[in-house]
Amino acid sequence: MTPNPAVTVYDLRPDAAEDCEAFARIREEALPFILLTGESLAYDLRHAHPDAHYQPLLASVDGEAVGSAQVGVVHDSPKPGQAYLNVYVRPDHEGRGAGTALVRTAEERLRGLGVTEVFSWVLDTPADRAFAERRGYRSSRSAHFLRLDLTDGSLPPLQSPPPGVEVLPGTDFAADPRPLFALDAETLADEPSDVDYEMTDYENWLRGTWNHPLTSQELTSVVLVDGRPAAFTMARTNGGTRYGTVMTGTARAYRGRGLAKLAKNDSLHRARAAGLTEALTGNDHGNEPMLAVNKWFGYEICATEVRHVRTLG
Repeated sequence: MTPNPAVTVYDLRPDAAEDCEAFARIREEALPFILLTGESLAYDLRHAHPDAHYQPLLASVDGEAVGSAQVGVVHDSPKPGQAYLNVYVRPDHEGRGAGTALVRTAEERLRGLGVTEVFSWVLDTPADRAFAERRGYRSSRSAHFLRLDLTDGSLPPLQSPPPGVEVLPGTDFAADPRPLFALDAETLADEPSDVDYEMTDYENWLRGTWNHPLTSQELTSVVLVDGRPAAFTMARTNGGTRYGTVMTGTARAYRGRGLAKLAKNDSLHRARAAGLTEALTGNDHGNEPMLAVNKWFGYEICATEVRHVRTLG
């Protein structure tokens, strides 16, 4: 309970469908560029690594859920004491104390877990940035959300792979996805970020990525060079007409050969053929190679977030 009696902050319950659906609705209103469903949120909470201390929060005003927060510890980094806190409030309920209450509750919890540094994504608007700065958060790198209309027929045409190269759907790796885990770990390690990640837990990757309810193994595309996975695009769908790519990358030894384009083009064409109408993705501002690839496909920036960080005393 917060000092304002009209605002209540409480833990999201994975077994309460109304909590999960409320969180998903709030996120959709505040940030409609990331695929999320109540089902996927409940799955994330049930399967989170115990060291992540992952606990989404909801804030209600007069009994109505109007704000949400993702809260957890960065357990897969070599540097201890890092956490994340991402707060989203329904646009028609901003300024009523829900965001402040969520930040206060989350930071108190993170202090109790020994966290010393909190990272938060903040929409790049004057109001959102001022909200973060008033609470001691300082701006860092930015990232863009991008959107592509799949109904206008403007995708680059599919091209035949060069000799020794083939493109396979992710379903071909259903029996043994470990090669994709190794590829995902290598590309993640090279992504620009404020936080250094070390993806070493295969079982956790299976739960959190490969077997995630939003992951589409059918629309995931993998490029093989001489039989070895060299590049990939990991796809997600929300059960409707929207499709997203959460990672596109190439192993270090194969970069500069256009393999990421090959993988993504294959996935996009198959997504359109499956009746999906909107493609979403995101890029760090400093990831110029992938920004160039997405621009080549016709993606357009639709929003920007700025990473903020605060040192907890």
